[in-house]
Amino acid sequence: MEKTGYFWITEFVWSKERICFRRHSRRINSPTLSANWAIKSRKRLSKKKVAEEFIVLSAVEKRKWIEVNNSELSIEKQCQLLGISRSSYYYEPCGESIKNLTLMKEIDKLYTKYPFYGSRRLAVNLPDEFQPVNVKRVVRLMKLMNIEAIYPKPNLSTPDLQHKIYPYLLRGKKINKVNQVWSTDITYIPMEHGFLYLCAVVDWYSRYILSWEISNTLSNDFCIKALNESLKIGQKPEIFNTDQGSQFTSNDFTKILIDREIQVSMDGKGRALDNIFIERFWRTIKYEDIYIKEYKDGKALFKGLLEYMQFYNYERKHQSLLNLTPNQVFNERLTITKNSTIN
Repeated sequence: MEKTGYFWITEFVWSKERICFRRHSRRINSPTLSANWAIKSRKRLSKKKVAEEFIVLSAVEKRKWIEVNNSELSIEKQCQLLGISRSSYYYEPCGESIKNLTLMKEIDKLYTKYPFYGSRRLAVNLPDEFQPVNVKRVVRLMKLMNIEAIYPKPNLSTPDLQHKIYPYLLRGKKINKVNQVWSTDITYIPMEHGFLYLCAVVDWYSRYILSWEISNTLSNDFCIKALNESLKIGQKPEIFNTDQGSQFTSNDFTKILIDREIQVSMDGKGRALDNIFIERFWRTIKYEDIYIKEYKDGKALFKGLLEYMQFYNYERKHQSLLNLTPNQVFNERLTITKNSTIN
């Protein structure tokens, strides 16, 4: 019978326990019982706990532990010790089909225009060339795109118990100065041959984009990078607002804010309009840049976003800012008045 990684790990743990038990049996009646026995017991318990936590890791996480150039253990042996099949190590995800990628672009366009549409309304309102489309298919693609209909609804999900959910601090609050509130969010970016995710940090009062990052996964790494980049300018907000996504409720993310004495605010569950300014920016960048240019790959997208962010911050006049640019309000500290204009 083939011995899996589970066998090797548990065998290691219990063999250590048996050895320790025999040693303890020989010494338990000895007057010279070691004073640090309790410390050693805690160490053994810690090793056992680590082993148990390792067993429940996913195959994707275990694959990262395999060393290709290991001279002592072959890849097959390492796979055995980790409890994964050798085929799963060599497996590469094929990604979404061209048909699904095209469908995701149409879903994104429709959702951006009507963010209150759920999966059923999106399915029936998609163009005729995609009909009929199964609602379950739309649901799966929406999850992949990290979108859901915007409407008040009860909190039916259970948050990660290790992640603290902070209250929403902006209800009824008047935003009247720079660096009063910053916020961040993630959106889906369609491309000709795939898709990426975009994370950006915006100052609410000036609409100035402080930083942005793109990623091919929804891990919190690129969100933390965007946050750190925004703080490098030497300024900080009084309040930082996010939604309740796991990327933003993680301890790694909130610790950065707490350590800098920044108040953490989080949207109510199912209330994307609590973070309205970043939602408006997503709509703007998609209609003015993403949908028009249809970038071929990540390299082209990065270059295009770099140019658009420059245009958005320094050249694009905002009607809501009474014809001032975000840079003029954020960096030059020009006051927004009824007579604000650019010559």
